[in-house]
Amino acid sequence: MIPPSIPFIWYGITASESISDLFIAGILPGCLVGIFLIGYGYVYWKIKGEDKEKIHASVSVMRKKGFIQVFKESFFAILMPVIILGGIYSGVMTPTEAACIAVIYSFIISQCVYKTLSFKDYPEVFRETLKTLASVMYIVAVAMAFGRVLALMGVPTVVNNAVTSIFSSKIAIILFMVVIMILLGMVMEVVSALLIIAPIFIPIATSIGIDPVHFGVIMIVVLATGFVTPPVGLNLYVASGMSGVGIMPLGKKTYPILGVFMIAALLIVFVPWFSMALL
Repeated sequence: MIPPSIPFIWYGITASESISDLFIAGILPGCLVGIFLIGYGYVYWKIKGEDKEKIHASVSVMRKKGFIQVFKESFFAILMPVIILGGIYSGVMTPTEAACIAVIYSFIISQCVYKTLSFKDYPEVFRETLKTLASVMYIVAVAMAFGRVLALMGVPTVVNNAVTSIFSSKIAIILFMVVIMILLGMVMEVVSALLIIAPIFIPIATSIGIDPVHFGVIMIVVLATGFVTPPVGLNLYVASGMSGVGIMPLGKKTYPILGVFMIAALLIVFVPWFSMALL
């Protein structure tokens, strides 16, 4: 949601919308979701308590270093999003160019400043990059071909007519699309799901008067909601693998967070101001 967002880039390509406009439109919705989750976290830890010993231990380490030292250590890392967003919003570079510059910048900083990357790490870095890139590009290629086939067969028009004939109100149509996006987001990665359903849902959204930029924000937010929805949300498996907590115990803990997330998502869906205010 908050730029620079890869899903927004792919939505912009699929819908032929301005990526810069989508980035700007995602700022307030992203902040809104963040505020809701921060609020939930604050209330939860006030009720359930917190591990103050661990918190104080971490804070004490930072305090010993002092603000100036911590800022110096993190300065070059903090500078990267400033370069990316500043370059895009100032018009100096396109999002694609900003991505290339970010890669080069992070490479130089990792090699020369933080020294977390050495020459012996290059083969593994390139191998992992190629594995990720190959899988993503394969999905993108198939999804774009699928979208083109759907367009040639007139599927978006057929689905549009079917949906508008079944549901009589705009709210019902929006809720129908939201449910489908949540279900699809539960079993597919966000970009893949977006590339498959965007060509079908965009004509429906525009036919009922939803701005394509606002609809792009809706798709990203709702698909992200499905991504963490039990029992098959893909992010749950990532979190389970990283934390060692089982899927079922982890899923039970996500329901309150998911409820908060859904409230924020519905506000974004039905209040276009959050997406369009900065445009």
